[in-house]
Amino acid sequence: MSIPTVAKKLSTAAIAATVIVLGIGAVAQATVLTFDDIAPVSDLARIPNGYGGFNWDNFSYRNGSDSDVSLTGYDNGRVSGDYVAYNGYGNPALVSDSVFDFNSAYLTAAWNNGLSVTVEGLKSGATLYSKTVVVDTTEPTLVNFDYFGVDELKFTSFGGVEPDYLIETGGRGTQFALDNFTFNEKATSVPEPTLLPALLSIATLSAGSVLRRKQLNQS
Repeated sequence: MSIPTVAKKLSTAAIAATVIVLGIGAVAQATVLTFDDIAPVSDLARIPNGYGGFNWDNFSYRNGSDSDVSLTGYDNGRVSGDYVAYNGYGNPALVSDSVFDFNSAYLTAAWNNGLSVTVEGLKSGATLYSKTVVVDTTEPTLVNFDYFGVDELKFTSFGGVEPDYLIETGGRGTQFALDNFTFNEKATSVPEPTLLPALLSIATLSAGSVLRRKQLNQS
């Protein structure tokens, strides 16, 4: 292997190692939103914008342990604590922020068994991902989405049939319960402009030192 080629590879490796050590471009650890740490309510309320760093459009949260929704998906869909999120009136609902990765969530039909829920991942208005899952009222379904680099999620639910044992409750619709919303916020920090020349200098010196040792060994 020629000396210039060795030097080039060493320089590249040194820069990469420096970047890794400093954590440049690293992604934060996953965050789980349980909806149990919003202000407690006896029944239901809108999710406030800013919760988890997101804007919430047509998303509310409610106490699934309330006797009025016993045996519904609000009750059976609780994964952690008493509260779950849901789409108001069964209409489409949005979650938006700066760029993030949407990892997973638990979905449960509130009223209709065989409810379809389509979740789209968008970036700057363009749909990058879309997945439709079918869920029931009896238990939560963990869905791994793995939507990378999106800035908006759109949830749309439709279809399904209300089981006989829930008709007596008087509730109905295409609402779904959402719990343990898991995501990674993208790190936005970059090295200071004055730091980049220093990194390059360190990388060059490191590569030069190794290269000189290689030349001495060959002489």
